[in-house]
Amino acid sequence: MGMKCIGVDVGGTSVKMGLFEVTGELLHKWEVGTRKEEEGRYILDDVAASILKELEELNISIDQIQGAGLGIPGPVLPNGYVEVCVNLGWRDRYPERELSELLHGLPVKSANDANVAALGEMWQGGGKGYHDIVMVTLGTGVGGGVIIDEKIVSGRHGLAGEIGHIHVRNDETETCNCGGVGCVEQVASATGIAREAKRMMESKDTLSSLRGYGSQVTAKNVLDAAKAGDPLALEVMEVVGHYLGLCLSQVAMTVDPEVFVLGGGVSKAGQFLIDIVNKNYEKFTPISKNKGSIVLATLGNDAGIYGAARLILD
Repeated sequence: MGMKCIGVDVGGTSVKMGLFEVTGELLHKWEVGTRKEEEGRYILDDVAASILKELEELNISIDQIQGAGLGIPGPVLPNGYVEVCVNLGWRDRYPERELSELLHGLPVKSANDANVAALGEMWQGGGKGYHDIVMVTLGTGVGGGVIIDEKIVSGRHGLAGEIGHIHVRNDETETCNCGGVGCVEQVASATGIAREAKRMMESKDTLSSLRGYGSQVTAKNVLDAAKAGDPLALEVMEVVGHYLGLCLSQVAMTVDPEVFVLGGGVSKAGQFLIDIVNKNYEKFTPISKNKGSIVLATLGNDAGIYGAARLILD
């Protein structure tokens, strides 16, 4: 049997884990609940116990495992230090060192979960075959990850990839969760799309099926209606596409990736979303036709475990 590796994606509700061949084939995946009580002190113990149990049940020796990668929902310094991870209650921790000790010295590498997801998409997902990608995750917020020469770029202060907090909108008046105003997250996330629809329903008399949802309208409602030709929903998506396209153009002029990979719940709109964003991206990057294209992520919720496993192969 060949060497294998493990990917661990730590989330606020559950910890997802996967056993992989070093060639990238997912052999087995499972998860455990995230116990956040007492500042998350039990999380890594639970992870280690679960890994050892699964390996035993699969009749795989720890000696056959090259290492484990660990995706963490917060900033991770190059030496593995985590100053704070609000979602888990962690402060002043070295999670990769701690997990390695719990796994009898198995090598462990860690990184921010958004960056890890981007690495997973580059390895076996929408960015497979490319060396330089930027992933943009359109979910409740807007996350991102930058991969250059197949390596995560986290920046000197861990801010690289914070694409959701690039300022794009000057007429915004509400404050973003980050404390800024006019961030792309405020308009292109699922939350932002729904908010834009509510604003537009209040400011315009345009007939729309969205009015039936009232204040409960969701991004999915907007995207479904836009696909069906609803004029107000289409107008909302033009605004979203404008600002997301503007954001990607700025990143393209800075990083110049081979490809942008769009993931997250909003990306389920598929080619419809790509077309709207790409139209604006092209408008804001007239300098060259030879630039990164925009594609869809393919790994879904498994991107984190794929990327975590890939960490250990560097």
